[in-house]
Amino acid sequence: MKHRIAISTLMVGVLFLACTPKNPEEEKIENLLSQMTIEEKIGQMNQLDPSWDAEPKEQLIKEGKVGSIFNVVGAKEINRLQRMAVEESRLGIPLLVARDVIHGYETIYPIPLGQGATWNTALVERAAQLTAQEATSFGIHWAFSPMVDVAHDPRWGRVAEGYGEDSYLTSRMGAAVVRGYQSEGMAACVKHFAGYSVSEGGRDYNTTWIPEVQLRDIYLPPFKAALDAGAMSIMCSFNDMNGLPSSANHHLNVDLLRTEWHSDALLVSDWGSGSDLVPHGLAANKKDAALRCINARMEMDMQGNIYTDYLKELLDEGKIKESQIDECVRSILRMKFRLGLFENPYVDEENPKKYTPEEIAIVDQAVEESAILLKNDGVLPLTLDKKQQTILVCGPMADQKKEQLGTWVFDGKPEYSVTPLMAFNELAQSGNFKVLYEPGLSFSRDKNSKGINKAVTQAKKADVILYFCGEEAILSGEARCRANLNLPGAQCEMMDALVATGKPVVMIVMAGRPLTIGAQAEKAAAVLYAFHGGTRAGVGLANLITGKAVPSGKTPITFPKMVGQVPLYYNRHNTGRPSYAPPMLIDSIPIGCPQFSIGQSSYWLETPTEPLYPFGFGLSYTTFEYGEPQISQTELADSIIVSCEITNTGSKDAFEVAQLYTHQLYGDLVRPICELKGFQKIFIPAGEKKEVQFTLHKSDLGYWHEQKHNCESRVWFATDPVDFELWVSPDSRRLTKPIAFKVK
Repeated sequence: MKHRIAISTLMVGVLFLACTPKNPEEEKIENLLSQMTIEEKIGQMNQLDPSWDAEPKEQLIKEGKVGSIFNVVGAKEINRLQRMAVEESRLGIPLLVARDVIHGYETIYPIPLGQGATWNTALVERAAQLTAQEATSFGIHWAFSPMVDVAHDPRWGRVAEGYGEDSYLTSRMGAAVVRGYQSEGMAACVKHFAGYSVSEGGRDYNTTWIPEVQLRDIYLPPFKAALDAGAMSIMCSFNDMNGLPSSANHHLNVDLLRTEWHSDALLVSDWGSGSDLVPHGLAANKKDAALRCINARMEMDMQGNIYTDYLKELLDEGKIKESQIDECVRSILRMKFRLGLFENPYVDEENPKKYTPEEIAIVDQAVEESAILLKNDGVLPLTLDKKQQTILVCGPMADQKKEQLGTWVFDGKPEYSVTPLMAFNELAQSGNFKVLYEPGLSFSRDKNSKGINKAVTQAKKADVILYFCGEEAILSGEARCRANLNLPGAQCEMMDALVATGKPVVMIVMAGRPLTIGAQAEKAAAVLYAFHGGTRAGVGLANLITGKAVPSGKTPITFPKMVGQVPLYYNRHNTGRPSYAPPMLIDSIPIGCPQFSIGQSSYWLETPTEPLYPFGFGLSYTTFEYGEPQISQTELADSIIVSCEITNTGSKDAFEVAQLYTHQLYGDLVRPICELKGFQKIFIPAGEKKEVQFTLHKSDLGYWHEQKHNCESRVWFATDPVDFELWVSPDSRRLTKPIAFKVK
């Protein structure tokens, strides 16, 4: 009887499975895949830039040998190529049209590092939505963004593309961008997978060495957060990590991405990163590179031609299986179906969306919230309505329409830019002040100091000097790494000359990275760090300088005093001999001093360990007072509630970014001196008080552990049941009295 019941149960199960409808999307994929030749399958894995060489790509598209194109400009041209794929190829599979949409399409927002400085995920998500609306109206389906590489080294040029040095902040920002893009039908591509930002010497494409637990604790969480937010694709990085380039890294691409994370996101190479295996010294030749990449399931080859040239040959030789190719093609087709390209492959050529009123309003807000007030001796905001004033606008970045757009801008139109000079001239038409202009230097690297004397002459006529300095856009971004982080050209000399006039100098820095501006900041009456603000940088900065808006930006990355401190980041380990007391610096050491008389601690002889400006730092035109945090219980079994009252003790209504930090006092591994675990950007009217609340979960305090035995390594995620402390504070250094609690 029992045997009969078992058989009946089995039959019911079989019938249930037979009657269960399959995923319609997957059915379509399998149906299409079954009709494809091997050449058409390999063609889907091929991504090309039609503008890169003279060879026409039209015939390849008609033959179904191209799955994606990128860097095609204009809806009309995109539609032309798309019609070839849809109407003239055998199976009519539409093209994925991609573009480096990094911080705007034609309407350009602040660079991502500046967006990180807003600490406003809702604003960043809305900016991404509007960017996607604009880009998709031109026919772009796929943005090579967001970049979520956690960066500790400002020498690295691509620090401009990310959201700073903290894994938690980057995770929140990256997920916001993914949601924004994909809510408007443009696929996000989270990059660069993985460890790219840890390049030796801050030099792009360079080697990285990252222990597994550090990789998982710091560099992987933003990727996981972006994928959890629904990111449809992910991009391999250029670097080798621990000797293995990412395009051929089975551990990253299969063990982690596919098996552990269960992600079906499309994995695309970076430009030629598959063929780069040859100069890396991993692959003997491009055919070997193709074999290694397909075995590591790199699914689409960007402008490398290794799949189109060698996959069929490798298949015929029995070195790979067609099932490997099929798995890659499924990912590509899946993304095309999810984007609705089979139903709507074309775009309306007559109605592109750009420079809409809402976009302009959000751009202005993004500029205002991304700028960080680092110093203010009371000169800001300018009180232009009280008496007639004369303002000198000067510096090499004061009227640079193109340069203020920042790095990775292919479609932004400089002619639409509003520079600081333009914004102040506009204000002067209706305001009670006069604007003088003399750039002093014609561009940021200009070493010809003849113009500085002209600026000084004008400065003597002014009541206040607005000195717009920094870097041209070309000095940051991919392959734009710097060994010297000082202001380039003769800008330091110009700052000294302006200060020597005795007039107050407001220093506004427009750059793609933190610069070592300590000497100049010390002499300035105020310092506003604006990064590259995009299309309407001038409007947002003028609003801040004149008090129409109140600064609320906070540093998303530590600012070093000198380049020798790099890498310098807030969540460091304490070491066994931390530098507590002020150290004896190099010029204070007595001649003939015995070796050990100056003590033994972790510091540099030329500078203390403190940064110029710490992570999370930013001033306002008002002041805030933090109360003592309260916790719902002192023992954390699952979660606790952390609350803190913050009072606006000044005279301006303003936003404040309240930051929650924790510290694990001891445990299985050494832990950072503090870690960001939450933040809230809240509006507090002058004289009023508001309470912030955070929910801190036990898992928020976990980290990756590692155990080695008999040459085998095992890693796992866990929270140590030990003593912790926490703070709610305005930045990572102004920590109030810690509140103790224990994890059970």
